[in-house]
Amino acid sequence: MPGPPPAVARTRLAVRRGLSSLAGEADPPGRELTVLVAVSGGPDSLALAAATAFEAPRAGVRAGAVVVDHGLQPASDAVARAAADQCRALRLDPVEVVRVEVADGSGDGPEMAARTARHAALEEARVRLGADRVLLGHTRDDQAEQVLLGLLRGSGARSLAGMPEASPTLLRPFLDVTREETESACAAAGLTPWRDPHNDDPRFARVRARAALAQLSESLGPQLGANLARTARLLRDDDDALTAWADHELAAARPAATGHVPDGDAALEIDGLVRLPRAVRTRALRRWLLEAGADGAALGSRHLAEVDRLVADWRGQGPVDVPALSVRRIGPTLAAHPHGRVEWARPKPRPADAADDVAGADADQE
Repeated sequence: MPGPPPAVARTRLAVRRGLSSLAGEADPPGRELTVLVAVSGGPDSLALAAATAFEAPRAGVRAGAVVVDHGLQPASDAVARAAADQCRALRLDPVEVVRVEVADGSGDGPEMAARTARHAALEEARVRLGADRVLLGHTRDDQAEQVLLGLLRGSGARSLAGMPEASPTLLRPFLDVTREETESACAAAGLTPWRDPHNDDPRFARVRARAALAQLSESLGPQLGANLARTARLLRDDDDALTAWADHELAAARPAATGHVPDGDAALEIDGLVRLPRAVRTRALRRWLLEAGADGAALGSRHLAEVDRLVADWRGQGPVDVPALSVRRIGPTLAAHPHGRVEWARPKPRPADAADDVAGADADQE
């Protein structure tokens, strides 16, 4: 008996591997795991829905779908209903349509605003329905485009590592599956994908990156996309290792007591950080800033470099502003507080053996 078409086999294998990675997560043991496929109606998400509908029962996993309607185009509700109907025909259960409101005038642009609204809706559905993971249909082509956009921005390893295959709430089984394969899988399954006109609109950076990647592939070779995706995987391994190191050092740098910084400020001891490689130190600083309340979407390499100079190139400089926070060095400690405070509170009294160091540091900044 002949097997499924090659594209169908590829998508099923990708989902099988993804679901197998969840084995052992059931708590208590024996609990049925549940996944939700995020569906837009396009070929990638419909191919993922079909492959998940086939593989999940064989893995002992319950599978449903959430169709997100951004309401950005005419008749988007009809598109969402059609996608939901196809998911139900695949015997996914439950299947829900969720309408989201995309914020107008977002400073990060319509793409980011839609992504933020979509992910918030998916997480709400995951929690409400008791699902373990949301499955996303990003493909190898999407990963290559992500890396190219990072290169154009001059990004570091964390951004060039692209989209992770897994997180505590998300799973991307298709990062080694091509867009051509998802199209073929949909055709073989008799599914009718929706063609999002935004995917051809050059106003969007990702559309321009897609066109540029196609042109580069013609001149440099068809393996360009696969090679960019492989670069992302290699950088992901490196970044994961550096981040784990940074997290360990960050835990050691948290002061046992913060008597010499103002009440309510986040504090970080500097001594151990100075000796670290810069790549590790800036990762630790970034995590600390985010925990202290920095705006992660706006926090960039320039901000991290300025905060890093407070640690590794201390010359008595004054406070550094990062998105949503102000950061200052007080003796051997970094202190951070939210923007809006008119002035820094007077530090609490310190032991006599440290008072001179603090006074000297403060005097240099006046």
